[in-house]
Amino acid sequence: MSENRLKRRKLHNKLFTKNRLVILNEETFEELFSFKLNLMNVFVAVTSGAILLITFTTFIIAFTPLREFIPGYSSSKLKRDATELALKSDSLTLALKKNEAYIKSIQKVLTGELEYAKFNKDSILSTVDESPSQLDLSPSKEELELRKEVAKEEKKAQTSASKAKK
Repeated sequence: MSENRLKRRKLHNKLFTKNRLVILNEETFEELFSFKLNLMNVFVAVTSGAILLITFTTFIIAFTPLREFIPGYSSSKLKRDATELALKSDSLTLALKKNEAYIKSIQKVLTGELEYAKFNKDSILSTVDESPSQLDLSPSKEELELRKEVAKEEKKAQTSASKAKK
């Protein structure tokens, strides 16, 4: 126990012993400036300087166009262009599908498979519009059982609430 205290006391003395840093002019030995320092002050100053430097560098990279030079980051213009092109390609794909359906219908009329009186451009285009696929929304067995349990619990809660009011 005393050894630990001695080690702590020595470390405390080393960290907080005042030292003087003096800068002298070599030719005239004139003192230009001096500092009274201890190791703890130096450690705190170096640590806070490092933290400030890291923070400043992070903010410069994060909020300026410099981030585009880091591998893995893309420019905002590139992202915007990619989004715009994706939207254009989707609309072109839809237009292409409509045109293909229209051409197939015209081919049917020309080959005689379809009567001209039944041919209408609007009806052709409406068949091309894709409707969302029908999902199976019927409840499963587990869900039905859960619904029954919840209904029973609600009935119990209502009856106990009505008894508490009386």
